[in-house]
Amino acid sequence: MKVILSTLNAKYIHTSLAIRCLKAYSEKDFDIELAEYTIKDPVMNIVSDLYQRNADVIGFSCYIWNIEETIKVIDVLKKVMPEVKIVLGGPEVSYDTEYWMKRLPNVDFIVVGEGEEAFHHFLKELEGDQKFHFVYGLAYRNKKQEIVVMPGRPKADLNDLPSPHRFAEDIPDLGKRVVYFETSRGCPFSCQFCLSSIEVGVRYYDIERTKADIIYLIDNGAKLIKFVDRTFNIKRDYALEMFQFLIENHRGCVFQFEITADIMRPEVLDYLAEHAPPGIFRFEIGVQSTNDPTNELVKRRQNFAKLTRTVNKIKASGKIDQHLDLIAGLPLEDYNTFRKTFNDVFALGPEELQLGFLKMLRGTGLRLDADKYKYTYMDHAPYEILSGEVLPFSDIVRLKRLEDVLEKYWNAHRMDYTLKYLMEQEFPSPFDFFQEFGDYWEGQGWQKIGHQLEDLFTRLHAFLAQRQTKRMDLIQGLMKLDYFLNHKYKPRKIWWDFTPDKDHYAADIQQITGQPDQLLSPQPVKEGPVMPKQTVQPSFTELKLGERELQKHAVIERLPFRLNEVLAGAAAQETEGSTLLLVVYQQHAEQKPMFYTLPLANSGVVMQ
Repeated sequence: MKVILSTLNAKYIHTSLAIRCLKAYSEKDFDIELAEYTIKDPVMNIVSDLYQRNADVIGFSCYIWNIEETIKVIDVLKKVMPEVKIVLGGPEVSYDTEYWMKRLPNVDFIVVGEGEEAFHHFLKELEGDQKFHFVYGLAYRNKKQEIVVMPGRPKADLNDLPSPHRFAEDIPDLGKRVVYFETSRGCPFSCQFCLSSIEVGVRYYDIERTKADIIYLIDNGAKLIKFVDRTFNIKRDYALEMFQFLIENHRGCVFQFEITADIMRPEVLDYLAEHAPPGIFRFEIGVQSTNDPTNELVKRRQNFAKLTRTVNKIKASGKIDQHLDLIAGLPLEDYNTFRKTFNDVFALGPEELQLGFLKMLRGTGLRLDADKYKYTYMDHAPYEILSGEVLPFSDIVRLKRLEDVLEKYWNAHRMDYTLKYLMEQEFPSPFDFFQEFGDYWEGQGWQKIGHQLEDLFTRLHAFLAQRQTKRMDLIQGLMKLDYFLNHKYKPRKIWWDFTPDKDHYAADIQQITGQPDQLLSPQPVKEGPVMPKQTVQPSFTELKLGERELQKHAVIERLPFRLNEVLAGAAAQETEGSTLLLVVYQQHAEQKPMFYTLPLANSGVVMQ
């Protein structure tokens, strides 16, 4: 009996941990192949590939992001392979299982919940006497075509499960794709919007086995390992030992974790600040809301003061990127309350701020209480809310506009210096900037068309100009700086009106090479809601660049204000003057450009 385990990943670089766990457990008894696709692949391409594999059983791992696309594949597959047995598993079909069996007549079986033992037992019965009523954790149709949903199985001892990370066929792609890795299953919290709240308790794999698997992956070229544990740092000693192990053995591999920031112990933070190499750890922190009544209602225990201390300490170390998550639409959180939540979290200066919208996931407490809070939501995955008791659809639409420009501008880090100035000097708050810009963006119809880097700059400039924003000369200068820093090599295209003056350019080159010790490196930016990521760069004199190298690998721009003072947050009257801006591009794409400034008097001469 030939078995194929498949899934539709969100992106090509992703991999499925679930189907590897199933294969690892059952491959000793069955011929099992893995077949991964993406939700963007054409249905006929997927069906054609599966058809040629000539399987007896095809299993699909199902989630909210792939269930509807998976159904399309199954419906065509059954037309061309009517004898094949289709089995589903995964969180999306593990709740309301009878609904799925009724909705999907082309699905023969569903494995409910944790699948390794149940799937293996199912395959044994399918190949043997087909007494499916012995298989706990299985849904099926009996001879009368009645739907039978068997009780769930006891949770497995994780140390009885074989490793899903030792398949030879995975090795060629380890360096090109994300490796998903679990050190535990379960969650200690009871957040009513999350599926993890349903499973009580946390179980751990043996830590030595975990270390051995990670070493195997790194030895074979893994570049990014994403831990799927719901709260990686729930056990202080375990987390500290794992962090220490990864620091000692990373060899350039990057590790991403979901952590609960308000329970992170000071000694763990101190250890990371002192020992973690920059760039090898990324933390994802689910804040969701800073509104205490909301958190209490959804059973989310959170101490925002402690969370803030943790995030600030991690940020101060400069070692670890932080990705903070928010959920719009939680009970009791209206538009104005969410504005406060957004600004509270943005003030922490995360490298990424992910704005999501509440989803009524099957099996969660909030879905069961949807009528209580007057929620309307999508009938099919991803079950996103359309309105709630205190958040009408009109407000959700506005927040969607905000989310769009937040992703394009802040999370992509296209204009950190410009955004810092705008949010501190021109807009009441970061929320108000993104909301007003998002409304303007949609009003121009830009959400319907694509964009290149230059378009992001011209569109922000158009938005600011039409609202008659003060100090457009200063803002445009900061945008020029950000534009130059967004290139790996000297840019060929310029988004602003630019007429080169060869005489001025030659004079500027001579000024720079004649007085190299006068050029200043950027100073650390004053704390605020936006803090551009800064790296230590050599002084300009250390570069030892002559006129020829500058002509080839640098850009020069005169700015009508004192740039260093603006970056330091000085008052408007303290920024009068001008600056010669020099951006130097290095020889390799992985090296970031460096910029230097030369303060000028209004006459254009160097200020002593």
